[in-house]
Amino acid sequence: MMKSVNPATSETLASFEEHTDEQVELKLQAAARAFQTHRRTSFAQRAERMLRVAELLIADKQRFGRMMTEEMGKTLKSAIAEAEKCALACRHYAEHAEAYLRDEPVAMNDARCYVRFLPLGPVLAVMPWNFPFWQVIRFAAPALMAGNVGLLKHASNVPRSALALEQLFLDAGFAPGVFQTLLIGSRRVASVIEDDRVAAVTLTGSEGAGVEVAGTAGRKLKKSVLELGGSDPFIVMPSADLDKAVSTAVIARNINNGQSCIAAKRFIVHSAVYKQFEERFVAAVKALRVGDPMRDDVDIGPLATPDGVTSLHEQVTRSAAAGAKLLVGGKVLDGPGNFYAPTVIAQIPESAPVYRDEVFGPVALLFEAENIDRAIAIANDSSFGLGSSVWTHEPAEQQRFIDELEAGQTFINAMVASDPRVPFGGIKRSGYGRELGSYGIREFVNAKSVLINGATRPAATHSE
Repeated sequence: MMKSVNPATSETLASFEEHTDEQVELKLQAAARAFQTHRRTSFAQRAERMLRVAELLIADKQRFGRMMTEEMGKTLKSAIAEAEKCALACRHYAEHAEAYLRDEPVAMNDARCYVRFLPLGPVLAVMPWNFPFWQVIRFAAPALMAGNVGLLKHASNVPRSALALEQLFLDAGFAPGVFQTLLIGSRRVASVIEDDRVAAVTLTGSEGAGVEVAGTAGRKLKKSVLELGGSDPFIVMPSADLDKAVSTAVIARNINNGQSCIAAKRFIVHSAVYKQFEERFVAAVKALRVGDPMRDDVDIGPLATPDGVTSLHEQVTRSAAAGAKLLVGGKVLDGPGNFYAPTVIAQIPESAPVYRDEVFGPVALLFEAENIDRAIAIANDSSFGLGSSVWTHEPAEQQRFIDELEAGQTFINAMVASDPRVPFGGIKRSGYGRELGSYGIREFVNAKSVLINGATRPAATHSE
């Protein structure tokens, strides 16, 4: 049984039976059939339907936003913005997929040669609850535009969002079987990956889940893309605009109630400006409003699950016991719902859990660095390598951070955020492969080399 539980009130909103093995089999059959038809549609046909998805997202953004807020606790204003961002991604791939996948000619003296990008088949997407629409759309828009079909195994605490997404693609005109939701628990994912009809798998989730999914896919020699955890550094150097750095830092840490892989988590500040940054940052965190995520004046809603509160508080209390200094927060808030006080921790010893582990909630970690070498060393002293944000106006420093930070993204004087136009993903234990941009759409295609000896006319433009 899957339940949709409001994390702000602990009220059960809806319950759903898991799909039986027979129902999953029918969906796999439908995906295999749909692929044979969908792969032969033109880019123009796919684009027309994908643009319709974007239109429906905008037209119904209030309902979709409320659904997300009710299921996982993000503020309503951010949930509506999420639906709008999903529409942006749909429009982007509707407009650019054909160019991203256009045949690439290769110069040959005595033959015509080119690379053609062809779809693989049904792709399984194992998606998390923290961005219940965006995580799915950023997979589905490029995958479907490339000619693949999608199977969604969403997080078990957002079943209403999962089913709404399936209906969204049907309402937009995509054929039955092109995008389907599987209401199954994590223990049944392996059998779906192992099914010969499933061509590839993508996962956004925990490191442990990534290991399991990648291992299963690897044993079956199937392509996988993983976007896992992060402990992103946010580095502030003396030349930074401190006011802007502080205000952005508060947003970057507490976005989505602090539950984002690319949220800034470790704030590494040069000694010359550390005290100023700490004072302003702590004051801003204290001013954050925690409460009902449906209210416009609330900054932080509840964590998605009671287990998330328990594990977060354990990390904080164990780190304080190890010698870390608690500057503000550090407590579970009284009353119904999964609320945790916005927290700032400083003077963190390496033995503290928060030094090494990903912290998923409104808890910020402060570090002082005496110079750029130390700032880079602290930033890279992590098993994760997802995003990084650096605040400096010195060109030489900017280049060092770009070249030396171990991360899939480095944003200078800006908060890290995913964008349909540029690739997104990490290195180290933050996963592998890329989503979004031209790189993302090419993850689940067959880059087929074609050579035609003795050819006398140009290759036809690929319009599949």
